[in-house]
Amino acid sequence: MNDPLTFDVPFLLGMMRLHNAFELSTPTALADWLEARLDEGLGWFDHADIYGSRESETRFGEALRARPALASRVRVVSKADIVLPGLDESGHAVKHYDTTPEYLTAAIDASLSRLGVERLDHFLLHRPDPLMEPAETAEALDTAIDAGKIGAAGVSNFMPEQWRRLQRAMRHDLHVHQLELSLAHAEPLFDGLFDAVLNDGHQPLASSPLGGGSVFEDVLGSSLSSLAEELGVSRAGLALAWLRRIPGSPVPVIGTLKAARIQALLADSNLTIDRATWFMLLEESRGHRVA
Repeated sequence: MNDPLTFDVPFLLGMMRLHNAFELSTPTALADWLEARLDEGLGWFDHADIYGSRESETRFGEALRARPALASRVRVVSKADIVLPGLDESGHAVKHYDTTPEYLTAAIDASLSRLGVERLDHFLLHRPDPLMEPAETAEALDTAIDAGKIGAAGVSNFMPEQWRRLQRAMRHDLHVHQLELSLAHAEPLFDGLFDAVLNDGHQPLASSPLGGGSVFEDVLGSSLSSLAEELGVSRAGLALAWLRRIPGSPVPVIGTLKAARIQALLADSNLTIDRATWFMLLEESRGHRVA
């Protein structure tokens, strides 16, 4: 049996824009969309409680309640610890981070309720909190794992010493690190961050894997277009193949909700590129040759 915490998909489906997707605004329409993705073998969905100020999780849960048979088939990543100004109860209306046990426990319970699932397969701290008390935060995460509310804990956008302080206080291992990584943002491959992620045994998830569309601009965009045409694939599929070529196989988290685009990326997901092609695209993205 496959490890239920393993990402056995070519990419995760990011739910950041779900609250703005008019064509998926009804529970039935979203349930149809979810069922189609599951039938394609795409069962992992990336959430955060701040997406749409909780509306994206709410819509997702409404769709699962409209079609209960889907709930056991979906796998969910969600994130918390960012408090948006509109949800700040202090009176300051200030965006801030909260990794206190009380906040995280309530956030996990609220996400489970909104999403309508029995557990969050992976729960990530969304941003490093300079006021985090590692022992207290660790106990909250360990307790949630022991209770079966989350399958595993991880982090997002952390630096090595930030997650290591937390890990030293935990009984369970951190499993996942979500970080920005793409042809438009390759710095983690050279500043030691990505090496630290792999060295500590974390599965990397690549957020913004197309750089918000910036990989399709300028010289890099032209190179992607030419090579994609030569290979008979999409430009986006080629950019994601560049990511998958990296040791540790970072799993992209894509943002599109368009069925045709998802199907095109799925069709291109077996593409592999050789070492020279990988470096050629890197040079185009950075505007200079490697040292």
